[in-house]
Amino acid sequence: MAPKLSESVERLRAAGNQSFRNGQFAEAAALYSRALRVMQEQGSSDPKEESVLYSNRAACHLKDGNCRDCIKDCTLALALVPFSMKSLLRRASAYEALEKYPLAYVDYKVVLQIDDSVTSALEGVNRMTRALMDSLGPEWRLKLPSIPLVPVSAQKRWGSENHKETAKSKSKETTSVKSRVPSGDVERARVLKEEGNELVKKGNHKKAIEKYSESLSFSNLESTTYSNRALCYLVLKQYKEAVRDCTEALKLDGKNVKAFYRRAQAYKALKDYKSSFADINSLLKIEPRNGPAQKLQQEVNQSLK
Repeated sequence: MAPKLSESVERLRAAGNQSFRNGQFAEAAALYSRALRVMQEQGSSDPKEESVLYSNRAACHLKDGNCRDCIKDCTLALALVPFSMKSLLRRASAYEALEKYPLAYVDYKVVLQIDDSVTSALEGVNRMTRALMDSLGPEWRLKLPSIPLVPVSAQKRWGSENHKETAKSKSKETTSVKSRVPSGDVERARVLKEEGNELVKKGNHKKAIEKYSESLSFSNLESTTYSNRALCYLVLKQYKEAVRDCTEALKLDGKNVKAFYRRAQAYKALKDYKSSFADINSLLKIEPRNGPAQKLQQEVNQSLK
């Protein structure tokens, strides 16, 4: 049985949770840090509680765009309690934001060993697969770090947490997405999207739009389908349509860098320089070293003067 927590640690954690819910992430992180200090000062030995505090503080860092500290805290949490799904998902998101795609892929795959129905991990693996194919080529799998094998005992241990996380994920999907689609339709949507991608590579953007539109008629849950169609609209100088699709893409994935970039391009073409500048700033918070975005920022800055 875990030792009873001091009232002070419990109170600080509860206050941190409330601040986090209120969107006060820096304040929440400070409260979690105080709780960790109290545990250390009291010589308290409760690895599970300490792990939760590190993981919660990592969530604050992630919300504030401080991905490196998020990774550091998640790693500390996982050292205390291995295979904690929340810590793995948060670290994967931070790795992805820093473009450390192989490490993000590994963490997403570990989560799927624990529970293969976690939507955010499934989508993460799909995104990382595309990114790794683009950056490392067809033999990208050979260049990955080894993926830890999750023991059955760990899967059982985290069963209740996973059930809650999956239920929460499904609940969010129900409230944020207007329609749900059968798995067969999702597969058909994926095939049509890939056909659209091939047409883009051949420079046939009008036909690609048709394929992406057909894909979205089967499933409207894929952010990149919208941002890919937006690219086609940009090429065809249909800027308002590009803005609309990028907006839909960002509703589904608020970290879709290509959607921010393409919407910024479209706003610039429409001479809405303030909106373009705002999108570039949002993008650079996710990827501070994004060269094309930095260049576009300079161009928009000139137009704003």
